[in-house]
Amino acid sequence: MGLDEVGRGCLAGPVVAAGVIITSDSPLNTVHEIQDSKAIKESIRVELAEEIKAKAEFWTIKHCSINEIDDLNILWASIRAMEKCVEEKGAAPDYLLVDGNRFSPSLIPHSCLVKGDDRSQSIAAASILAKVERDQLMKNLHEKYPEFGWDSNVGYPTVQHRNALKDHGITPHHRKSFKLGTDKSYK
Repeated sequence: MGLDEVGRGCLAGPVVAAGVIITSDSPLNTVHEIQDSKAIKESIRVELAEEIKAKAEFWTIKHCSINEIDDLNILWASIRAMEKCVEEKGAAPDYLLVDGNRFSPSLIPHSCLVKGDDRSQSIAAASILAKVERDQLMKNLHEKYPEFGWDSNVGYPTVQHRNALKDHGITPHHRKSFKLGTDKSYK
């Protein structure tokens, strides 16, 4: 199972992880190259996400909430979200390929791969699923909180996002354990 997460550097929203199992019986021959989600145009990512869901042997997407992030810290919440993917009913991976350089001890053998989404198709597929899921979630939240610009920055610390924090304070979707630059609560 390839594992990757999205949203560690954001000020708002959950951290989202995905796990994808690809086997020789379910190869991912797609119209577009599967690679690091950040290197793919959004419209192509969305198209690839649908192909991955249709063709992978197994896939799952899991979240760690704002409370989990604030309780565990962002690194351990990211790892926890990936663990949730491994624990998903029906997953049964025999080996884990984890994007990055840290993971928790597990009964399932694993390898951590720095820049794994450039080195493993299953990690890249997980990267795509997690990013499409998280981006859509933040775009949905944008409807209620348009001043933060989550339709374009998806929770990352842009100038617009920082200015909105100063002007409006934090929302229930902001990570209170992060330095947000304000001590106001959203009105």
